[in-house]
Amino acid sequence: MEYASGTVHDYYCLMKPRVMSLVIFTSFVGLILSPVSIHPFLGLTSLICIAIGAGAAGVLNMWYDADIDRLMKRTVKRPIPSGNISKSEAFTYGTVMAFGSVFVMGVLINWYSAAFLAFTIFFYVFIYTIWLKRRTVQNIVIGGAAGAFPPVIGWMSTSASVTLEPILLFFIIFLWTPPHFWALAILTSSEYEKVNIPMMPNVMGNKSTINQILIYSVVMSLVAISPYFIGMVTFVYLIPVSILSISFIFIAVQLYKSKEDTKTRKYSKRLFIYSIFYLFMVFLIFLLDYAFVNFF
Repeated sequence: MEYASGTVHDYYCLMKPRVMSLVIFTSFVGLILSPVSIHPFLGLTSLICIAIGAGAAGVLNMWYDADIDRLMKRTVKRPIPSGNISKSEAFTYGTVMAFGSVFVMGVLINWYSAAFLAFTIFFYVFIYTIWLKRRTVQNIVIGGAAGAFPPVIGWMSTSASVTLEPILLFFIIFLWTPPHFWALAILTSSEYEKVNIPMMPNVMGNKSTINQILIYSVVMSLVAISPYFIGMVTFVYLIPVSILSISFIFIAVQLYKSKEDTKTRKYSKRLFIYSIFYLFMVFLIFLLDYAFVNFF
């Protein structure tokens, strides 16, 4: 068995911390918005389990994708391609965390949410990473479901029934994922083409990708404001999220109208960066609306 001299930082990076931080935040929002209260200690335990489970999925994703990560400029400095952590170490690390997070979630929280956490890890590793990513241009669309499950798991950790509210949280992230990643894929299409990953831009072309980005942006925006119309939130949520969504569509339209390659790249980068800000703000505003309703 091969071993490498990985540091604590290497193992931390292997867990995709930026993705994990988003998972923790959206899970927290799902937990807070749930109509069933949960003890703070159990709530924290739940979030830790979800974070470790997400980290495990990230580790196993890097374990499987180590061959293509070595060839892409964006990923070549990851712990496995750089030689800091071996594939066997990464596999063991990810597997232990995956089983551990699910087991602790089941024992200390409930097996209902633990089973869904296990399914999420399975979906990301086997359905997206191993099956879809290298086979279909719809890899991000279908695989994006894994990243949309965390707020539902947070909601379920309180033992609340899954109703329309957590489903809307799921669909906001699910519909956000394609425009977010396709904007990045336009910027890195040559990299994906080099390693034979069928991303939308290098298979269908930029024009088709941009059309899809605009469609998803509009549908996502409509879903993002829909919680107001089922009484889930108040105008404290509706007004700022409407403004954020209009801005998202505006950038997508700018991208749609771009003709020159330099402008396409400019607006793709702008949309990618704004999409991160957008999702964070939408879920933050969910919390602000909750605070307004319950404390003012």
